[in-house]
Amino acid sequence: MRSSDMMDDERDIEISGKETLHDGFFKMELYRLRHRKFDGAWTEEVSREIFERGNSVAALLYDPDADAVVMVEQFRLPAYLAGRPAWSVETPAGVVKPGEELADVARREAFEETGCEIVGDLRRISAFMASIGGSTEIVTLFLGIVDSSKASGIHGLEDEHEDIRVHVVSALEAIRRSDEGEIDNAASIIALNWLARNRDGLRRG
Repeated sequence: MRSSDMMDDERDIEISGKETLHDGFFKMELYRLRHRKFDGAWTEEVSREIFERGNSVAALLYDPDADAVVMVEQFRLPAYLAGRPAWSVETPAGVVKPGEELADVARREAFEETGCEIVGDLRRISAFMASIGGSTEIVTLFLGIVDSSKASGIHGLEDEHEDIRVHVVSALEAIRRSDEGEIDNAASIIALNWLARNRDGLRRG
């Protein structure tokens, strides 16, 4: 919630320099800046390294007739390096390429990763920053209604070295797994928390 005495992004931030440290599959930028403090004074110039990977979309795929969600399982190196289970169960997701519409990305990723086509319009659940202290990435989360009977098998694009297994999980089981920490990635946790609050209404149509 913003108020009249909160900082103004344009007036209270001065960026004096920007340097690209790495430009590969992801990008790392070094910014030099100062910003106004809450007492009205300015900070000294500081340096901040920012991870750039573009924005992304995730889709909660829900079948209200079966009261089930369609999720995907795939290998995640960062999870392994962090000491977490290396194969992660998640909502389908993908990076937004320049010029793409968010809803189109959600539909594409749902089909590529699960074989399911989203029925009707997507519903925007939320948008959030994936790691606000170090990355500019914004994740937009959608609800997509699907026929879960069409979800099965192994999916993914060979040229992206994807190896994705599909899971159809009852909504209550997926919510339980999120609550108990078995599902531990942010987009899926947010999606399933939203489903826990809205499931009854979705089932009534």
